[in-house]
Amino acid sequence: MPNPRGPRAAALTATAVLLAALLAGCGDERPGSGDLTAQKLDWTDCPAPAVSEGGGTTPSPLPDGGTWQCATMKAPLDWSRPRGDTIGIALIRARAAGPGERIGSLIFNFGGPGGSGVSTLPSFAQDYAPLRTRYDLVSFDPRGVGRSAGVRCESDAQLDRYFQQDATPDDAAERATFLKNTEQFNAACEKNSARVLPHVRTTDAARDMDLMRQVLGDARLHYFGISYGTELGGVYAHLFPGHVGRAVLDAVVDPTQTPEQSSLGQAKGFQLAMDNFAHDCVTKSKCPVGTTAQDVENRVAALLKKLDAKPIPGIFPRLLTQTAATNGIAQALYSKDLWGPLTEGLEQAYAGDGRILMLLSDAMNGRTENGEYSNLTAANVAINCSDEKQRYDTAYVQRKLPEFRAASPLFGDFLAWGMLSCADWPVPGAADHPDVSAPGSAPILVVGNTGDPATPYEGARKMVEALGRGVGVELTYKGQGHGAYNSGDKCVQSAVNGYLLDGRVPAAGTVCA
Repeated sequence: MPNPRGPRAAALTATAVLLAALLAGCGDERPGSGDLTAQKLDWTDCPAPAVSEGGGTTPSPLPDGGTWQCATMKAPLDWSRPRGDTIGIALIRARAAGPGERIGSLIFNFGGPGGSGVSTLPSFAQDYAPLRTRYDLVSFDPRGVGRSAGVRCESDAQLDRYFQQDATPDDAAERATFLKNTEQFNAACEKNSARVLPHVRTTDAARDMDLMRQVLGDARLHYFGISYGTELGGVYAHLFPGHVGRAVLDAVVDPTQTPEQSSLGQAKGFQLAMDNFAHDCVTKSKCPVGTTAQDVENRVAALLKKLDAKPIPGIFPRLLTQTAATNGIAQALYSKDLWGPLTEGLEQAYAGDGRILMLLSDAMNGRTENGEYSNLTAANVAINCSDEKQRYDTAYVQRKLPEFRAASPLFGDFLAWGMLSCADWPVPGAADHPDVSAPGSAPILVVGNTGDPATPYEGARKMVEALGRGVGVELTYKGQGHGAYNSGDKCVQSAVNGYLLDGRVPAAGTVCA
């Protein structure tokens, strides 16, 4: 997603970034011994969150008065040496509350890669309350994230400088600086996290989930994956098709695409979202940022060009640069709920005040108001670069710029240059794209949103095809924003709840308008 660290750097649900009350699990690293499937988890009240998880306070009590519980599961550092050193995987749960008979655990991954499930689940618990009638709601910090052996790269001060840089270089000097900054960031990741970097691939996280399934006492994995979580769910189904229970993939990553194709698809997706935002604004009684949809977009383009030459005050002492403004605009396009703040932020920026757009950009980058960063960006880069074989260079990006600009005048350059994020990465990438073929798996419900900017709608159909005949079942939502279930649409929620709670698989091709 638009972020100078790479094409999928903000797949975490936008409202989670902005609204989550963050909390922590506990980390653990010690030599392994014995059968890890037999370990007993020590569930306790959740402690205060770590900085790596974004800070904040412990989650509010559940509506029935219950408390959130946290635990740490030991997993092999290196799955090729299952009896070697271990790392701790931070977990959180809310026990099933009835009145229905408990089915088991429903494990959530909210995306990223790099998003803390321990932090995110409590903020959305009300959205998933119907599912808690028959499931323990469970989430986790995937390996490399938060307190699960979280990847560390640059310091807070270094990240402040990094995110102030020009991520859409216009000449040779700017290109050289951008590439140098990328390589320095990646070198810091190797310096501070060399032990874990080779072991944060999506296949490693999928194996962790199968261990989690066994430790939680479930015969099959019941799963709800959002954004990057759909890729993780597909990889799990490929590795363990016989262990798939009831699984939902929402806001679907196209598993057939290379990083370049994914970035180009996102350029089109964010441009579509901007078109929809602009049209929505001018159809109201008065749009403060333009008179027509094209005028809105022209004014945004003019603002970004102006900021490239002369940034404006943001959140003191930082300035709102072209990069930060683009990042903030993209953050707001993740959810229609943020279109109001986007309108206000643009209006302020036209008047020389960049605070709202910078606040949105900070949310994308995992920066708290006190200047501390979660490890969202570090984990995102580490997981993506470990998964993806491709290593693009400056010359390649320059050749591709016309195609990206045609896809999106506003976001094309930004997403094209983000392809350099794995330059000089110390660990080789695993594959051209993930393998999600899952013959023999139980049905998996795949939910696509026609107005999704970050994971364009076409990815749902590609996921269904890649999972294989008789496995993927497509459900279409004609809406806006990143994801469908959390849009509140009753049709989508009824179909998903009916499947997860009662095993009713919707008819393939069902459409919720």
